Amino acid sequence: MITTALLALAAVLLDWLLGEPRRRHPLVGFGALAERLERQLYGDAAMTAPARRRRGALALLLLLLPFTAAAAALTALPNVGTVFTVLMLYVALGHRSLHDHARPVAAALRKHDEEEARRLVARMVSRDSAALDIPAAATESVLENGNDGVFGALFWFAIGGAPGAVLYRMANTLDAMWGYRNERYLHFGWAAARLDDLLNFIPARLTAITYAVLGKTRQALRCWRTQASAWDSPNAGPVMAAGAGALGLTLGGPARYQGEWHQRPVLGVGRAPDVADIERALGLVRQGVWLWLGVLVVAGGLAHA
Repeated sequence: MITTALLALAAVLLDWLLGEPRRRHPLVGFGALAERLERQLYGDAAMTAPARRRRGALALLLLLLPFTAAAAALTALPNVGTVFTVLMLYVALGHRSLHDHARPVAAALRKHDEEEARRLVARMVSRDSAALDIPAAATESVLENGNDGVFGALFWFAIGGAPGAVLYRMANTLDAMWGYRNERYLHFGWAAARLDDLLNFIPARLTAITYAVLGKTRQALRCWRTQASAWDSPNAGPVMAAGAGALGLTLGGPARYQGEWHQRPVLGVGRAPDVADIERALGLVRQGVWLWLGVLVVAGGLAHA
């Protein structure tokens, strides 16, 4: 556990110093490979729903198993295995990236450049940027991606080392690509969505606890208990509700996706977010990272004693 904590710390520091790779990001390449495999396996319009689900499950296995096995082989190499371990977790983490996407949105809002802020926030959310509240959308994205891009990867690294973090991040990427409940992906993306739900079940609840501990604890726990189940995603609900409650904000509400309005429930309690709350949400994630690293160090010390 001490070794795990030190390797995680090294990867977190590397991510914070370098940010995500500017060119040839492995996850971008993985996404391109997934698109090509989708074109090969999706099938024609006459395919039945069960057959489409089987095709989607096959695509999931073909993408995840070889790379996870390769990660396990690389980390097992003598001498250089430790280096590969740190590099893989570094690639899986999106802590610095979260800041690099959210802070320019806040900077544009402070300059009263709403057009630029909308352009930037569109890189963070899947909703129609022309019809959203910019500070609220950025704050929601930070809280949700705190789990998807940071805490989930740290959790699976602690459980399964670099292969665990790689598997988690690839599954999360496939869910982001295929996990939509629309005509194209309802069946083909079913396996990716279910796997992501499974892998995120524990990390999402640990993230919600982290937000609660570091914010308005009782309020965050109450919002989680009473509001999370109304959210479409079983894992985003606890994260968003606890995060909103911890910050004393109201999030959620109606949102437009691809031209259609969706009546999302309201999460949290208090006022609507403003530009300063984007940084408050980022601060909650940053503090949570240090809390998790501290817990890993303490657990490692106790296990070693």
